[in-house]
This record gives sequence, C-alpha cells and structure tokens, in this order.
Amino acid sequence: MSAAHVLGFPRIGARRELKVAVESYWKGKYDPVDLHSVGRELRARHWALQKRAGLDYVTVGDFAWYDHLHNATALLSSAPARFGLKSPIDLDGYFAMARGTPEAPALTMRTWFDTNYHYLVPELDENTAFVLNRYGLLPEVREALALGHPVKVVLPGPLTWLWLASADERFDRLRLLAPLLDA
Repeated sequence: MSAAHVLGFPRIGARRELKVAVESYWKGKYDPVDLHSVGRELRARHWALQKRAGLDYVTVGDFAWYDHLHNATALLSSAPARFGLKSPIDLDGYFAMARGTPEAPALTMRTWFDTNYHYLVPELDENTAFVLNRYGLLPEVREALALGHPVKVVLPGPLTWLWLASADERFDRLRLLAPLLDA
C-alpha cells in the first residue's frame, strides 16, 4: 500500500501574504498575535489544498517565517551565545538571529545547495547545547490534527543540519550528533 504526500508546500501564500505579514511585523504594524494568525490561516489553507488534491497526509514542518534550517535551529534552542537568548526561543529571538541586533550580527546566509534559495547558517562550537522548543513544530502538528488531517512531519535531518552549520575547522561537529539526537 502506498501513500501520497509531498515533502513541502510553498509557504508564501497565493498573494505573498506571508511576506507582507512578516514585513508588517518587522515595521511594528503587526504584533505577534497578528503574525501568528496569518501563519495559521496560510497553513490551514495549504493543508486543505493538499487534502483536496488527494494526498493521504498533509505536510507539517515545511512552514517557516524565514527558512527551514533556521526553524530547526529555533526548534533545538541552539542560538549562538552572542544573542543572549534563553530557551525556548520566541518569535523575537527567531528574528533577532535572522536580522541581527545592534549588539549581535545576524547569522550568515548561504545558498541552499545549487538553488536561488538561501538559509541561515547555524553556528556550532563546544558549548552548543540543544533543548527541544515545544512552541514551534508541535503546535503546528496539533493544528493540523485538530483540522482533521493525517500528518507527516518534515524536518532537516540531523546530519544535514550539522553539516550545513558553521564551526571552527578544528571542531568535530559530529561530537554534537548524540546530544542533538537526544533533543
């Protein structure tokens, strides 16, 4: 028996609603409640489209305010120390890492393999720790389930996340694999 599903669905919205909402939040025209409302509406609409298309599962974990790798960084509460963020990372912390602050430059952007898309590069060192942020992915799973959708979660794999991160070349990033998997 095979099941139909997709690895991800474009999150921007048919009329670029996500871009407009995020920029409105950055300008102070939207508060977190407004921004999260737009996110919920887009996810519900996209899951309904997947269901109407005949998919057996809707994809959860493909929605991001910025990018998927950055979502994984926030999910793991693994912000670089320069941001001074505590676990769990909230929306302001998420965007502080993405855009920088007066005290801390933003995470570096890199091209996603050979595409025109970019991702924010996680930063690793011997002090990198992981704590599951239950306020990101898990509420989205509950949203989809509450709407009656069977769910398939997609995340960057742990080796992909570690490999695409930046670290001093003397640091063996694979030393972080076991604690990453534990989180």
